[in-house]
Amino acid sequence: MPLMIEIKSGDKLIINGAAIENSGPNTKLLIHNKSAILREKEVMSEKDSVTPASRIYFALQCAYIFPEKKPHYLSVFDQYLRDYAQASPSSAPIVEKITAAVREDHLYKGLKAAQKLLKHEEELMELAGANMRPAPSNDTA
Repeated sequence: MPLMIEIKSGDKLIINGAAIENSGPNTKLLIHNKSAILREKEVMSEKDSVTPASRIYFALQCAYIFPEKKPHYLSVFDQYLRDYAQASPSSAPIVEKITAAVREDHLYKGLKAAQKLLKHEEELMELAGANMRPAPSNDTA
C-alpha cells in the first residue's frame, strides 16, 4: 500500500538518506516502495544529541537513514540504551517497546518509541531540578 505524504512549502524531509526541501507550493508525494522517511520535525542533528536519551534517538535515526552503516549505529544504540535502562529503571516499559521494535527491524517504530524516551528524560530532569532547589527558609528573626 503506497504512503501519501503532504509537504508544505519550505518543509524538509529525508528519504533514503537524501535531504529534500519543498521549494514550491504544497506538494503531495506518493511513495510506492519501502523507504526510510523522516520529516524535518523528526530529525535530530548530532549537535543536538547531548543527553543520554537524545544520543539513543540519534544513533537509531542514523541506523534508519544510513542502512549501509546500520550495524555500527545499532551497536552504539544498544550500548546507549543499556546504559540508560540501568541508570533509569522507570524507563523499562519504554525501553522494552524500543527494543522490541528494533529487534523486529521496525526502526521507524523504534524512533517513535524513542520520542517517548526523550519525554521521559525531560520529565526526570524537571523532577531532579525541582528536588535540587533549596527549601524555603522559615527564619522569622
